[in-house]
Amino acid sequence: MTAPHLEESWGYDAKTLAYIQHAAATGLYEIRGLGAKRRVPHFDDLVFLGASLSRYPLEGYRERCVTKTVLGTRHGAKPIELATPITIAGMSFGSLSANVKEALGLAATEVGTSTTTGDGGMTPEERRSSKTLIYQCLPSRYGFNPDDVRRADAIEIVIGQGAKPGGGGMLLGQKVNPRVAKMRTLPEGVDQRSACRHPDWTGPDDLEIKIKELREITDWEKPIYVKVGATRTYYDVKLAINSGADVVVVDGMQGGTAATQTVFIEHVGIPTLAAVRQAADAIADMNMKGVVQLVVSGGIRSGADVAKALALGADAVSIGQAVLMAMGCNSSSWVKPDGTHVDATADYAALGTAPGTCHHCHTGRCPVGLTTQDEALEKRLHPPIGAKRLRNYLKTLTMELTTIARACGKQNVHHLEPEDLVALTIEAAAMARVPLAGTDWIPGHEARR
Repeated sequence: MTAPHLEESWGYDAKTLAYIQHAAATGLYEIRGLGAKRRVPHFDDLVFLGASLSRYPLEGYRERCVTKTVLGTRHGAKPIELATPITIAGMSFGSLSANVKEALGLAATEVGTSTTTGDGGMTPEERRSSKTLIYQCLPSRYGFNPDDVRRADAIEIVIGQGAKPGGGGMLLGQKVNPRVAKMRTLPEGVDQRSACRHPDWTGPDDLEIKIKELREITDWEKPIYVKVGATRTYYDVKLAINSGADVVVVDGMQGGTAATQTVFIEHVGIPTLAAVRQAADAIADMNMKGVVQLVVSGGIRSGADVAKALALGADAVSIGQAVLMAMGCNSSSWVKPDGTHVDATADYAALGTAPGTCHHCHTGRCPVGLTTQDEALEKRLHPPIGAKRLRNYLKTLTMELTTIARACGKQNVHHLEPEDLVALTIEAAAMARVPLAGTDWIPGHEARR
């Protein structure tokens, strides 16, 4: 037992003391990358009820399980058809190197899914390598180009991001190299602070006008996505649908970012688990199920996470941080084109961190060449090698997804449903609105299974 005079205070533990002392010494808040590090209710708090006597499972090696996913069927003349419901989230050139953007496109094309541009516009590398590319329209409008909109396969209007709903993006000056500066019409080496809201509208009525404008310049061919950070999810999804969205993307607080205030990452927004059921309810309440599709993002890491999101009402998921991890983020080494591994621990140490704990995306000094614009560092990510690692990861997730679906007796991953799930904690049961395991009790709701 710890002696009272050596016991750490709960309210003022070492982490809290370090925060206070840093703020007092500098007068500055912390900026970092990636997503929330605090523990919040998550998909890990749910488990599937696999088939046994009361349900009939499917044989994994003999019976087919469909993964085909179609997005944008409401108004788009050319819906997005994917081989898997696992898509790649918007991450900008600027936050990521051009080599990484190319690798994302190569991998997405190989597995039959889509990738997304991000702030700062479209690079030739990602358009060339991506069979299906979603073009983001963000509040900053940095690099926004109507010609590139026409070259995209769909458009995603970003209202908010899970890591920072209500806040604008950041790209610190050390990452604004000549090419980034030219694409964004910014001075080199100067911090970029993006707007927190779009400059030409103030609400859903204006959003409806903007969606129609984008449909006009693309001859009504491109599906329109609307992305919101998970906060007042039920109402935001309804408003997005009412404004004319074909697809709604909901990004939970575990979603990542290239750079923002830590206070945003840890204290604004709600967990993805809490948001997905609210979003699905909003779509169902408007009689739009099967008409408007729901994409969920924020903390999706495994095939089990994907399966749980689909069971709770998502049509697809979008992943960002896990994509970077698959390509080498937080690895102890980087890989040369000949396959040789080069130790990077000294580079992590120079940043004051170590593999497995690094969140220094904002510095531009990424030891493995992912979140950098430094000419020497970005060469540490060879596009074919990054693409191979990501392809393997996405294939693994899809196989895990179909394994779970078959175990639940489903011939199509989109047939997974809340009835297939139970929760391990009261909080998760209340948020996901599935029974606590071993009971028929859904906390906070009259409904019982």
